[in-house]
Amino acid sequence: MPGKLKKILGGLALLAVLLVLPHLLEFHHQDLLIFLTINVLVVSSYRLVTLTGEWSLIHAVMMGVGGYTATLLFKNLELGMWFTLPLAGVVAAMVAGLLCFPLFRMTQFYFLIGSFAAGEAIRLCWIEFVNPFGGTGGLSGVEPPLIGGIDFLEPVPYFYLTLAVVGLCLLILYRIEKSRIGLTLHSVHWKAPLAESVGVDTWRYRALAFIIGSFFVGIAGGLKVHYLGTITPNQFGVGFMVFILIWVIVGGYNRFYGPIIGVVVLTLFDESIRSFDEVRPAIYGAVLILSILFLPMGLESLPARMRQWMGRASAAASSRMTDG
Repeated sequence: MPGKLKKILGGLALLAVLLVLPHLLEFHHQDLLIFLTINVLVVSSYRLVTLTGEWSLIHAVMMGVGGYTATLLFKNLELGMWFTLPLAGVVAAMVAGLLCFPLFRMTQFYFLIGSFAAGEAIRLCWIEFVNPFGGTGGLSGVEPPLIGGIDFLEPVPYFYLTLAVVGLCLLILYRIEKSRIGLTLHSVHWKAPLAESVGVDTWRYRALAFIIGSFFVGIAGGLKVHYLGTITPNQFGVGFMVFILIWVIVGGYNRFYGPIIGVVVLTLFDESIRSFDEVRPAIYGAVLILSILFLPMGLESLPARMRQWMGRASAAASSRMTDG
């Protein structure tokens, strides 16, 4: 069977599973499925930023920028979700564009620390300026859209809506990566001096990746707030940013699907250890260390590693039989 046909059939099978899955789950797990789908977009958009070799600590805050934008547009201008979602992405991208000028004067470790400082400055603004951001208590009263007689307050319809939006965003992100822009982003990461020598403006491409990633995570923030109905600064703190990093590192970031594997596997793992709440940080730390030691390329590399192990075991067994 041709590889392309296999991918199409695999995609259709996955879609069928996702369409049926929420009807087989309890209410709590339906909620979890929605947040998992939103987080898939979060890690995929973050991976686009990492393609240039830069790792930021502001991605969670950019999600919050999108969430606050959607909230304020809904509450003050009474705009529906179909307007607030794209505008949430646009405002997050605009904020990212402004931050590019100071942040991308730095690289690597300095960029990491600078992005953290910029993110905390934005988050402190949400806390200090009660009007319009609501302070530590945040804002509430945001509603999902109304389409005919469908009640999107229910988790199953909202999951389908989220799945459609996230699926479209993932398709766009995938096409960007496979385009000339995506190939240039890879070159900026691995061969920046060579790319500059042939006329590539590495600053501009790093900024472009940051802006595009912020646009899509802003949409994710809008999806989250329209489901929860509330938003607070603590939802987008450093704790959530650490989870994003762990999801991406454990899943792997060399392939498009790596972070998606990471967030799915670790979300299911997190649900299984929920009763060990006091030691969850230690467990996550152990998972991260073990992943770096034994799977430095992430879970995405596991099939290739297993084939290598099986090949070595088969070769060793053949050698023993020959010697015997």
